[in-house]
Amino acid sequence: MASNSSHRRGLLTAGGILSIMGGVFEVIGGGIMVGLVIAHRQLLRPGSTTGRPGINSGLFGPVELIWLITVGVSLLVLGIIATVGGVSAIRKRIFGLSLAGAICTLPSVIFGLYLGAGAGALT
Repeated sequence: MASNSSHRRGLLTAGGILSIMGGVFEVIGGGIMVGLVIAHRQLLRPGSTTGRPGINSGLFGPVELIWLITVGVSLLVLGIIATVGGVSAIRKRIFGLSLAGAICTLPSVIFGLYLGAGAGALT
């Protein structure tokens, strides 16, 4: 019975570390998206564009700024929850927060797989 408890603790620690890593990547990705919007707004002169403001992406084509704001802020929030949940899993405190953190890590995995498939299609 003691080895089963030790095995479970190891899995909680591994899950917490993976949740923290995923959360940090989400925060970085969301920060980059929000930073792009802020940089675009600072560099853009009033009246120099027509239509909807956007950024040209080599992978996705033209991307609207509202999409970057929405996804960027969402990734920031989910990344913070995932990081806090990962810390909770390592400390073995609040199981619900640990589970929520692991679930909040999923968008970064899905988005990463989508980017990987898109980059593979370009080559």
